[in-house]
Amino acid sequence: MTSSAPPGLARFNAVDDRDAAAMLREVCASRVWGAAVAAGRPYATVGELLDAADAAMAGLTAADLAEAMAAHPPIGRPAPGDAASAREQRGVRDAERAELLELNLAYQERHGHVFLICATGRTGEEMLAALRERIHHDADTERDIVRTELGKINRIRLTRLTETLAETRAETLTETRAETPAETLEAPRAPAEGER
Repeated sequence: MTSSAPPGLARFNAVDDRDAAAMLREVCASRVWGAAVAAGRPYATVGELLDAADAAMAGLTAADLAEAMAAHPPIGRPAPGDAASAREQRGVRDAERAELLELNLAYQERHGHVFLICATGRTGEEMLAALRERIHHDADTERDIVRTELGKINRIRLTRLTETLAETRAETLTETRAETPAETLEAPRAPAEGER
């Protein structure tokens, strides 16, 4: 483990391969992407982790991209219980949902997958405008855009993952300290003259 890594990243570096794979599947459903990112551990900085994620994204085949996209719900209809998608799509107003879903169905019919966009920080109207434009793209153009958008989503989710792991660690340490008797938390004292 890289000792100089920030706490959340250090924790990610230290988990076993199975746990790392599970964490990364929550970020991106592509197994190839997850394996590549996990194999690069340990990372000294979050920037190194994000660079590795970008490199792994660039190497995905069309089938790998399809696997990653299959886990994304349509814009305007986050999957029940999917806190990440709900958080990312919070810019969509109720009045925009019906049109987003209708256009998303037309997009899926044309391109064979959900419309994928990094929704974080975007309004529903911005996503509608992008959907109206992108629905007319050819497959190659759209695949390049999807790769870029998926990379943005992954960067946001990885950053959040490391932050969450740091918070979890801090909470665990606080709980441990609260459960540990005070005398065990005190620094050891030097033996007195007669105790040596």
